[in-house]
Formats: sequence, C-alpha cells, structure tokens
Amino acid sequence: MSGFNCIFLTLLLIQKTITMTFSEIISSISSVLMGYPLVVLCLGAGLFFSIKTRFLQLRYFKRMFKLLFSGKSSRYGISSFQAFMLALAGRVGTGNIAGVATAIALGGPGSVFWMWITAFLGASTAYIESSLGQVYKEKIGGHFRGGPAFYILKGLKCRWFAVVFALSTIIAEGILTPGVQSNGVAYSFQHAFGVDLWVTSLIVGLLIALVIFGGIKRIARVAEFITPFMAFLYVVVACIIITVNYSMFADVFSLILKSAFGLEPALGGIAGAAIAMGVKRGIYSNEAGQGSAVHAAAAANVSHPAKQGLVQAFSVYVDTLLVCSATAFIILSTGMYNVFGSDGSIVYAGGNIPADIVEHGPIYTQLGVDSILPGFGAPFVAIVLSMFAFTTLISYYFQAESNIYFLFRDGKKAKYMLFILKISFIVIMFFTSIAEMQLAWDIADIGVGLMAWTNIIAIILLQKIAMKTFYSYEKQLKKGIKEPVFNPHEAGIKEETVWDNMMPKS
Repeated sequence: MSGFNCIFLTLLLIQKTITMTFSEIISSISSVLMGYPLVVLCLGAGLFFSIKTRFLQLRYFKRMFKLLFSGKSSRYGISSFQAFMLALAGRVGTGNIAGVATAIALGGPGSVFWMWITAFLGASTAYIESSLGQVYKEKIGGHFRGGPAFYILKGLKCRWFAVVFALSTIIAEGILTPGVQSNGVAYSFQHAFGVDLWVTSLIVGLLIALVIFGGIKRIARVAEFITPFMAFLYVVVACIIITVNYSMFADVFSLILKSAFGLEPALGGIAGAAIAMGVKRGIYSNEAGQGSAVHAAAAANVSHPAKQGLVQAFSVYVDTLLVCSATAFIILSTGMYNVFGSDGSIVYAGGNIPADIVEHGPIYTQLGVDSILPGFGAPFVAIVLSMFAFTTLISYYFQAESNIYFLFRDGKKAKYMLFILKISFIVIMFFTSIAEMQLAWDIADIGVGLMAWTNIIAIILLQKIAMKTFYSYEKQLKKGIKEPVFNPHEAGIKEETVWDNMMPKS
C-alpha cells in the first residue's frame, strides 16, 4: 500500500509540475503579446485616428445613435441593429464583470480610468476597422462576409499577411479566448449555487451547439434578442446600487483618478500596472483594434461603409463607458475588492471584502451586489454573466467561421472545416472552462494579442482608404444627402468590389 501511495504521490507531483510549467510558459507568452508595446500601439493608434477624423467619436455621437435603427436586413446582409448587437455580443461578456474585477485587483482602481481612455480613443479605431470591413466585404455562401483578412488581402495586396490574420483569428476565437467566458460562468455558478465547474461547462456547451449549428441568421437573431435585455437588466441593478451609494460617487471617482496617476499613497507603486491592466482589459472588453467586431460590421446591409463604422464606434461606448463603469462602481463603492502586488501580496484593501476571499474575478461583483441586495447578488451576477458569456461565445464562433470562409470560400473544404471548428470549439471551451482562472485569462490574452498586433498594423497601413471613405460620407452629408451612397472609385479603389453592383445606375 505504501508503494502504491508513493507512486500516486510521484505522479501527482509530475502532474502539478507540468501544469505549473505550462502556466508559466503561457504567462510569459501573454506578457510579451499583451505587454507595454501593445499598450503604446493601441493608445497611439486611437489618438492618431481621433486626430485624423477630428474626433468623430464626439462630433457624430448623435448620428451614431440614429444610425442604429436605420437600414434593414436583406437577402445577403443583416440590419445595422443586428450587426450592432452581434458585435456588442462579442464586446459585452466576461470582460465586463470578471475582467473589470481582475483589472481592479491587479492594477487598482486607476485601471478603470485607463479603460475609459482606451474606449474613448478606441471608438475612432473601431470606426476605421469597421468601415474598412464594409469596404472590402464579399458575398460568400449567400451572405455578406468580411473582416481584417479580407481588407488585408484586397487593400494591402498581401496574401501571406491576410492568411496570418485569418489563422490567428481562428486560433484565437476558436481555441484560445472562449475558455475565459465559460470559465467565468462556471466559477460564478459555483459560488452562487455550489454547482460543479464541469456541470456548468457542459450545459453551456450544449446550448452553444444548438445555436452555432443553426447558421448566421440564427446567430444574429439570438444576439439581437439577448444582448439588449441582459445589458439593460445589469445596468438597472447597477443604478439601484448607485442610488443607494450616491454619497460615495465623488469618493469613488476621486479614487479612480488619483490611482490612475499614482497619487493615492497606498497605490503609488502600481501606477504602471494600472495603465497596463486598464488598457489590456479595455481591449479585451471593447475589442477596439482587435479586429473581431469587424466581422459583424461587414455582414451589415448598409448604403455606405461609414454608417456601420459609426455604429460600431458607438458600441465601444456602450461596452466600456456604460457596462464596465457599472461594474466598477458596484465593486468600488461597496469596498468588495483587494488590490494585489506583483508578488501576490495584498497592497490595498477595499475595506469590506471577507478575509477568506482570495480569488479575484466575478466574485467581487457578486459580493458587491449582495452587500446592497442580500442574497440576490451571487445568483443575479451568475445568471447575467452566463448570458453575457453565451452571446460572446456565439460572436467568437461567428468570427472564426468568417475566416474559415476566407481561407476556403464556399466549397466542400469549407463545410468540412466548419464542422471541425464547431466540434473543437465546444470541446476546447469545456476543458478550458475548468482551468484555473488566471490561466484562462492568460490564454485569452494570447489570442487577443495575436489579433490586435496584426490588425492595428493593417489598419494603419490602410488608413488612407478609410479616410477617403470617411470624407466621401461627410461630403454627401454637407450636401444635404440624407442617405449617402458609397462609390468605391472615389475612395481610390480600382479593383472590382461588391459595391460596384450596389451603386445606383446613372
């Protein structure tokens, strides 16, 4: 018996060593791809595009909202509102609850400020990438399809670069990032209801299978219904907490600003972490610059690419300035958080978090809501988070699917690869969801980093086309044209595009 125990303990030690080594490798890769160079690139690109467009995120704010409800779906494309909801489904997910909590835990309250900055500047980036997605969209399989791989190939005439992005997206959205969504749901349900991680993951996987095997129209309909409902419900509860804790609003806002610039004495040593975590979690949450929302934008049926660009810029605001801010206020106003240093020690305590809570993530938000609405917070956040994650997973699959179509078009190989994608997506999502939370986030960050690096470089190189498209839209608006129509040749596009057949005949 003692010999058996010795063998068992040896195998257990080997398993733990392999797991720790794997986690360290993943963490190292994540740090490289999502480190300070990417932070500088994202903020710099956002500022550059903001200046080039004369801060369209401010000038066209009213028009953004108006365009949400313009345009109808067609035989080939979905409506602007459906595209908005499909993209928002990808933006609003675990990052808005668990991601904000993680940013506060590892970067302090100041990370929230840098999430705001990322969203404000990122709105212009979202416009550029989404309008480019519309410019270079194609009709494949009876539907509009597009994304960064399409505009890299057609706009930059660089096939290998386009293939790199397509493969990066399939790997990122089909393998690396889904796990963090189901992981957050599994841990929140375990805290709220005591359900085993694998049980929750299995149920989520089965529900996802029902949707993704139904095609793009079903995906769009599900996103259109669930996304506004879940976001509205969550913000309502946040407003209740804000009303109850209204006297804390000024203090919370002051803490965020002081921490962002290292002026809060206890948090002065992690000001750099606040910037890094704020931008990283901001990119993960609102996806501006990542190129993921472009796939939804390209599927829309609109008369001008700028329309969907403005709609997607607005979705960045909804994601970060509304939903993420709601989470931040719930956590910070109730004091349900700790801030950890690089060595894992607690450097700052919110004041009210239970001593036995050491894992950051959705539990911070659950405790925050529970402190105001006893017995309601844990189950409510678990259910809302599951809805957030569900639609995000649908969006991830759609993005991976679009890049399968880019690589294989609408043939037998595409159908075969799509079947493999669907099965692997569900299986991998299940196994990643029961991993440690930090490992799940590191894996997801690798996916985000792969896409962001390639996409931001591409849209910087294609900014002349994007700006000509923007100027053509502004020019028509100044002439009093209520429904601007896109002429690709005015934007300097010489090759044939889907827009050539959409222009009115003279």
